[in-house]
Amino acid sequence: MYKIFSFEKSIGAVVFRREGEKVKYLLLRYPGGHWGFIKGHGENDETDEETLRREATEETGLTNLIIKPGFLGQEKYYYTAKNEEKEKRLKAERGWMIFKKVLYYLAETDQAKILLSHEHRDYIWMEYHQAINRVSNSNSKKVLEKANKFLIENGG
Repeated sequence: MYKIFSFEKSIGAVVFRREGEKVKYLLLRYPGGHWGFIKGHGENDETDEETLRREATEETGLTNLIIKPGFLGQEKYYYTAKNEEKEKRLKAERGWMIFKKVLYYLAETDQAKILLSHEHRDYIWMEYHQAINRVSNSNSKKVLEKANKFLIENGG
């Protein structure tokens, strides 16, 4: 017996760094061509922060994130697994129609150099007015907008 529907939660980060007076956001290009943020599933009994730090290190090599308290953004969306992913899900008795919720934290780093994992094709650091136009997904745009507003209102 297999399930058709699944719920998944991921943890992500809107990562930024400062260059003098400028704030630059990290965007990652995924294999499908879209641009977004660090994100991934928790493993075992990880806390959200442990997941965020592990995913950041695995995907980008970032190890010194400072998580900004008081910020939490989120995306919610549906997608349908296809091809290999669908087959893996069926074998594992996991649903292939997925409702996904991603919680995003805001994190600062002083590292400019990124060591990309196999999960991404490219990265770029951009100021907000450029980044908001590069981010592909409308939900991600809202998360970035909220993060930027939070930084401005909190002495960014």
